[in-house]
Amino acid sequence: MAAVDIDVPVDTDALIYDQDDMEREAEGFKEQGNAFYIKKEYSEAFNYYTKAIDASPKNASYYGNRAATLMMLCRFREALEDSQQAVRLDDCFMKGHLREGKCHLSLGNARAAGRCFQKVLEMEPSNREAQQETKNATTLLEYERMADFGFEKRDFRKVVYCMDRALALACACHRFKILKAECLALLGRYPEAQSVASDILRMDSTNADALYVRGLCLYYEDCIDKAVQFFVQALRMAPDHEKARLACRNAKALKAKKDEGNGAFKSCNFEAAYQLYTEALTIDPNNIKTNAKLYCNRATAGAKLKKLDQAINDCTSAIKLDDTYIKAYLRRAQCYMDTEQYEEAVRDYEKVYQTEKTSDHKHLLKNAQLELKKSKRKDYYKVLGIGKNATEDDIKKAYRKRALMHHPDRHSAATPEVQKEEEKKFKEVGEAFTVLSDPKKKIRYDNGHDLDEDGGGGGGYDGGDFDANNIFRAFFGGHGGGFSFDSSADNAPGNFFFQFG
Repeated sequence: MAAVDIDVPVDTDALIYDQDDMEREAEGFKEQGNAFYIKKEYSEAFNYYTKAIDASPKNASYYGNRAATLMMLCRFREALEDSQQAVRLDDCFMKGHLREGKCHLSLGNARAAGRCFQKVLEMEPSNREAQQETKNATTLLEYERMADFGFEKRDFRKVVYCMDRALALACACHRFKILKAECLALLGRYPEAQSVASDILRMDSTNADALYVRGLCLYYEDCIDKAVQFFVQALRMAPDHEKARLACRNAKALKAKKDEGNGAFKSCNFEAAYQLYTEALTIDPNNIKTNAKLYCNRATAGAKLKKLDQAINDCTSAIKLDDTYIKAYLRRAQCYMDTEQYEEAVRDYEKVYQTEKTSDHKHLLKNAQLELKKSKRKDYYKVLGIGKNATEDDIKKAYRKRALMHHPDRHSAATPEVQKEEEKKFKEVGEAFTVLSDPKKKIRYDNGHDLDEDGGGGGGYDGGDFDANNIFRAFFGGHGGGFSFDSSADNAPGNFFFQFG
């Protein structure tokens, strides 16, 4: 059987009634929404404005009201969509244009905001709110310009300053927040930078810029493995993210070179380690914390290679980059000790002990203070030309050589100035021998004690009566007569002989 088309009469009166009924219902929802809005219960207001829109989707004012509510809830992107829908429905809806402009401004789009405010001023030139918001948009553009210039000149403090003021006008702009966070990271203010980036990631876990900044903070805090993970994630979200790509490459290269240097050092290949640390330092001058460690590592390798002055310089470079780096102070202090720069060593150990009051650090400080005290008195080991581990026999041999070398009779034909200097040296040689040949005095001397407290009344050290000739006579056999040195050509210095009178 063929289908039969049947004309069904349409009840136009019923349709008109239904439409009027829905509009009345929509107005009711709007009034309820207004009541909640006045009480600042914006979530409830949002719900009722949404019901009004569902009942009457062609009413521009309903979208405008919901946009205002979303703005109070700081949901500016959604508010922007509602504002734009409102002006699409009614191009003469002034509040709609004004709200759209404010949303653009809050999201950091100053130019789009300016166009919206200009539209309002075309309809009402005396609108003070539009006039003020136009000034705000112009101010925001100026802060953007200043920030771009500051970033180009690496004046990151200026950028942070501009972004703080820009965000006062554009509180929902992720772009401004990211730029501020990046500059905070470049200034070494990592906790602040991480906080900003983390706030954005809580709202948008796929934000590539926030992932990059989070990785940058970890990278600059020498957490390179974790940093690489964030850079890789940022590149997954935005494959063309050039900053993330460069940072990822630098992080991998830096870690590889540093690990290679550490491996060479552990293998006792100090020359190779030194070179590898040097190469690592050229990879990224901005990574302060890692570079501080690299300088300290190179100083350690340098100390092994007896490049003590260079090691001191490297430790100083590390401390300039990170003045809280205890290991660098300790390494430099040890190098100062090894080069007998005891005052500098004490200063570094004091800094370490003030920061970390451990028993080991206290011991190091006391030892440096002792060596400093010892360095300010006569060094009897140097006077005799021997090391601090010299044996009793070494001490006697050294005294014999130096006493004969500086004996006044040997220089009787010299100028008065030379005679005076040689006599002084002869006396010092006697003092040195008196102290170092006496086990008790030697122990006290080596321990830095004041020898005058020994009760000896002088006896070969500073203070008290002392006759170097008596020591000389006693050492060479106890003869009481004078000594005469043959200055003939057959008796070269160091091979001379003496005659007893």
